[in-house]
Amino acid sequence: MEQFEVMSKRELMDELIAEIKVCRKCRLWSSAKSPVPGEGSLDALLMFIGEAPGYWEDIEGHPFVGAAGKLLDKLLTSIGLKRNEVFMGNIVNHRPPGNRDPRMDEIESCGPYLDRQIQIIRPGIIVTLGRYSAKYVLSQANVDFT
Repeated sequence: MEQFEVMSKRELMDELIAEIKVCRKCRLWSSAKSPVPGEGSLDALLMFIGEAPGYWEDIEGHPFVGAAGKLLDKLLTSIGLKRNEVFMGNIVNHRPPGNRDPRMDEIESCGPYLDRQIQIIRPGIIVTLGRYSAKYVLSQANVDFT
C-alpha cells in the first residue's frame, strides 16, 4: 500500500514562499529588490489582500510596512488584533516599477500563488485593499449575489 506524506500548513507555505522567491513568470521580478510573499498567522481568521508591494515593502521584503501598514496596524489594534494574528499579502509579489498599478498579465502570473495561500490559510474573512485585489478575489469566487 502506498503511503502519502501529509504536509503541514507551515511546510506548504514554506514551499510556496520558496517558489515565489525565484519566480520569473512576469517582468516584475527584474526591477524589484525583494519578493514580498505575504506573512502572518497560517491559522488566521482574517486575511488582508493588497494590490502590490510599495517602496518600503520592496526594501524590507515584508507586506504593509510603509505608511499604509502603520495605519493598518493602528486599525488592527483598535479592534483588539495584532499583526501576527492575521495574514497579509498582495495579488502580486514584486513591486511594480514606479508604484504603478499591477497589469493583468502580472496579476494572472501571481494569482495562483495567492490562491494557494488562501487554500493553505482558509481564512473566514478576506479583506481586499484596492480595486485590483477586490476584482481578482471576486472573479475567483463562485458567488451568486442574487
